[in-house]
Amino acid sequence: MGHEGPRADPGPSRRHRGNDSYDNIEPLFTSLAALSEDDPERSRLRAEILDRCLPLAEHIARKFSGRGETYDDLLQVARLGLLNAVDRFDVSRGSSFLSFAVPTIMGEVRRHFRDNTWSVRVPRRVKEIQLNLGSTVETLSQRLGRMPRASEIAAELDIDVVEVTQALIAGNAYQTSSLDAPVGEDGDSGSLPLMDSLGSDEPSYGWVEDFMAVEPLLGELTDREREVLRMRFFESKTQSQIAERLGVSQMHISRILSRTLGWLREQALRD
Repeated sequence: MGHEGPRADPGPSRRHRGNDSYDNIEPLFTSLAALSEDDPERSRLRAEILDRCLPLAEHIARKFSGRGETYDDLLQVARLGLLNAVDRFDVSRGSSFLSFAVPTIMGEVRRHFRDNTWSVRVPRRVKEIQLNLGSTVETLSQRLGRMPRASEIAAELDIDVVEVTQALIAGNAYQTSSLDAPVGEDGDSGSLPLMDSLGSDEPSYGWVEDFMAVEPLLGELTDREREVLRMRFFESKTQSQIAERLGVSQMHISRILSRTLGWLREQALRD
C-alpha cells in the first residue's frame, strides 16, 4: 500500500477507458437483439458488451472482498454473473442494463458464499440471513446512532429474533483453520503451528461481550438511573455515598440499582 489517503469508491457507474461506459449500453443490446443467432457479428458485439462491462464485475467483487474469499475467486464468480446478466437481459422491457446486472451479479456472488465457503453444514435459511446481517447492522447503526439490539435487527429483516441469534452464531462456522497449520508469512519453516501460538483465555473478553450486550440498552434508562450506575460501577462509590450525593436515602438507591440491573439482565438475556 502507498501513503495516499483512501479514495472514494467510484461505484458501478464509473467511466471506463475514456469514452467507453456501461451506463449507456442499452443501444448495443438493441443491436444485439436484432441479429440472428448464427450471425458472426452477434458474437463480436456480445464480446464488446462483456468487455465494456467487466469493471462492473470488478466493482462488485471488490465490494464482497475481505469476507474470507480471495478477490480473484470472487472476480471469477462476478464475471460469471455478468455473463448471465448479458445473456438474460431483455432490452425490450425498457429498463436499464445496470439495474438488471447489479442484482444478477450480486446474487451469483451471494450464492457462492452460501454454497461454498462454510466449513460446517449450516441451514440455507441461516446462511441467507447471515449474509444480510452486515449491511443491516450498518444501516441500523447509522439510523440509531448505536449498535442495534438483536430484536431491532429482527424487526428490520422481518424475521424472528431467534433466527438472528442463529445467524450470528453461524458466522463462527464460516471458515476454520487447522491447529497444526503454521502461522507467519508464507508458512515458512520457522513458523510455529497455530496451536503453539495460542495464548491463554483473557477474562476481560467476557466483560467486552457483556458491555456489547448491555450498551444499546443504556439509552433507554432515565438520567437518574444512568447516573446511579455510573457512580456505582465507574466511580466505585458505595450506595451510601451515592445517596448522599443525590440527597436521597440509601434504601432508595438500593431499589434503583436492583430494579435497573434486573431490567438490564432480563433484556440482555432476551436479546
